[in-house]
Amino acid sequence: MPKSTISFFAADAAIPIKNRTLLKDFIAAQITQSRGKNYFYKINIVFCSNEYLLKINQQFLNHDYYTDIITFPLTNTKKELLAEIYISTEQVKKNSKLIENQKFMLSNRSMWFALLSPFAVELHRVVFHGILHLLGYNDKTTKQQIAMRRAENLWLKKYGELMKEFIRE
Repeated sequence: MPKSTISFFAADAAIPIKNRTLLKDFIAAQITQSRGKNYFYKINIVFCSNEYLLKINQQFLNHDYYTDIITFPLTNTKKELLAEIYISTEQVKKNSKLIENQKFMLSNRSMWFALLSPFAVELHRVVFHGILHLLGYNDKTTKQQIAMRRAENLWLKKYGELMKEFIRE
């Protein structure tokens, strides 16, 4: 069986993720917990600008607006997942400023994230959001949005705890 992978790529924006290996391992553990250890996945996460993601949004989804993330499951069966996730770092930065200004930050997240910039927290949330979509979460209705946000916050907390252990070593 081929090895499952999670890869980060830069389209026209830098890859802003620190501790990439730790994040990949965390995501892999969440996928394995959800789908089992024999589940194969190959996920490419591509960081880009607003304009780059807007073109994808227009071309493939017929949407003419900026967004922070687009998730494309290329295959998603009981045995395998091939997917691409596109993230606009510009939009994530813009959203993180709104969150910071609303004093929404960190109310139910791990205290470890209090040490990060609002951008870093929002970036991780958006990455987790894309993975959760691939695992079957939706966000079309209010009820689905609440479930998605709870799952994102749970993963942020779990990842924060993992980061605390990593920092201690």
